[in-house]
Amino acid sequence: MSFVESMNIPKRPALRLLVSILLTLGVADITSGQSTAVSPSQPAPAKAAVLLETLSWDEAEKILKPDTVVVIALGAESKEHGRHLQLSNDFLMAEYLKKRVIDAAPQNTVVAPTINYSFYPAFLEYPGSTSLSVDTARAMITDIVHSLAHYGPRRFYILNTGISTLGPLAQAASDLAKDGIVLHYTDLTKDDPVEKKVRQSGGTHADEIETSMMLYIAPESVRMKKAARDLNPRQPGGLTRDPQGKGTYSPTGAWGDPTLATREKGQAVVESLVASILKDIEELRTNALPVTK
Repeated sequence: MSFVESMNIPKRPALRLLVSILLTLGVADITSGQSTAVSPSQPAPAKAAVLLETLSWDEAEKILKPDTVVVIALGAESKEHGRHLQLSNDFLMAEYLKKRVIDAAPQNTVVAPTINYSFYPAFLEYPGSTSLSVDTARAMITDIVHSLAHYGPRRFYILNTGISTLGPLAQAASDLAKDGIVLHYTDLTKDDPVEKKVRQSGGTHADEIETSMMLYIAPESVRMKKAARDLNPRQPGGLTRDPQGKGTYSPTGAWGDPTLATREKGQAVVESLVASILKDIEELRTNALPVTK
């Protein structure tokens, strides 16, 4: 006698066929579930880096410990980058680098919200550009770090996407060291052998390299049809739209030759930078804390 017959199903062929199919599917589901079930003894995967803003305060309390490394991205969301890149260029870069850290950094790494304003005085002749004073930029970093250090962490890393920001960051690191807090940050002025290898022209702002990076990171934000070589001799001061003005003359707001940018160059430089950042964070993790008086 079949299982269907034993259930006293009325002898109507269509109904008996439907019941048979449903029972067969049910058994298959059970069997499938048994084959894919995780053994209770199987260890759970280690927690990787976490995004602070997605936690509740009691969850944050559990991970903001003395051995935690806190990473904070810093990228201008309103700062000119020539006619071919958006004002949010540095912010887009910071968000991308932040995601790469979240994906690759180990447990005990907490990624805090991105800071989107800082010290950028060299670009204020170009509408939409913003800058804090150097003292405000420094104080903002120290205040944020002090707030989070209050809960336990003593090691902080700024995912820095600017050059003029290096001054306030250095001052903040010095101030925080007095309180036994270590602050490290990305320094884009350091020589990168990969960048040297792919670079064909000079420049430092919205140039061949930065534009290449954005073609890899956020190609939809790049307007290559508007890219133009703009590499007048460097002069003391920021960039200026006035040929007779103080600073480096730049009618476009770029300083370099973005027409030479390619996605392939950008990929090489970005991957090298990400590797360097991850190395910085791991070195910070093992760094001795400053001795306070």
